[in-house]
Amino acid sequence: MAPLSYDRYRVEVVHQTGLLRDVLQGVDPATEVPTCPGWTLADLVGHIGGNLRAVGAAVRDATGQADDATALDDDPTASVDRISEEADRFAAALRAAEPGTAVAVWSVPGTALSWARRATHDLVVHRADAAGAVGADYTVAPEVAVDALDEFLELLQEVGAVALPGHRGGGIRLHATDTEGAEWLVEPAEKGFTWRRGPGEAAVTLRGPLTDVLRVFYRRLPATDTRVEVSGDAALLDRWLEQASLG
Repeated sequence: MAPLSYDRYRVEVVHQTGLLRDVLQGVDPATEVPTCPGWTLADLVGHIGGNLRAVGAAVRDATGQADDATALDDDPTASVDRISEEADRFAAALRAAEPGTAVAVWSVPGTALSWARRATHDLVVHRADAAGAVGADYTVAPEVAVDALDEFLELLQEVGAVALPGHRGGGIRLHATDTEGAEWLVEPAEKGFTWRRGPGEAAVTLRGPLTDVLRVFYRRLPATDTRVEVSGDAALLDRWLEQASLG
C-alpha cells in the first residue's frame, strides 16, 4: 500500500475527529485514560483540541490565511464539540494550501502534507485511547492503519527513540492476519534500527488483526492481550515497546 494522498489526509482528519466525538459523547469527562497515565478524558480532549488548533494555525500562517481561532472552552463537554470545529478549520486550511507548503509547528519543520499525515495518525491513536477508556469498539481502515505504522516507524527513526544496547541481532516481525501485504520487519540495533515492509526471518513475531497490531506497537494494547499472538523472543518485543514512543 502507498502512502495516502493529501486530500485523503484532509478528509481523514475530519472523519477521525467525528469518530472520536462519537466515542466521547455522553461519557464522564473525569474518566481516567489507562493508556495515558494521569490523564482523564477531559485532559485527552484538551490535548487533541490544542494539537488541531496548533497545526491549523501554522498552516494558516504559512499561507497567509486569516486566523480567527479562539480558546478552547474550559467545559470538557463543550470542548468535545469544539474539536470537531478545530478539525473542520484545519481541513479548510489544508484545502487552501499546497501539499509542499513549508509549515513549522512548535518550531518543528515540515510541510502541509507531513502535518496533515501527523494529525491524521495522532487522531487515530488518541481515538484508541478514548475507546479503551470507555470500552468502545475500535477499528481503523486498513490503508490508514498501514500508513500509521509506516509513519510511526519513520518518526521513531527520525528522533532516534529506540536503542537496544547489547542487542546481538534478531528482528521483530509484524504480521497482520486480516490484511494482505500488511507485514513489516524491524531490525533493532545497539543504536537505532532499520525496517522494511514485507515478511522475513525474525526473532519474534507479533501477529493478529491489523488494528490490534497497530495498537500493540503504539502501546495502546498489551502484547499479552488475547487478540494478538507473540511467538519467539517476547523479551525483545518488550524491550522495543519500552522505548518506542514519540514522547
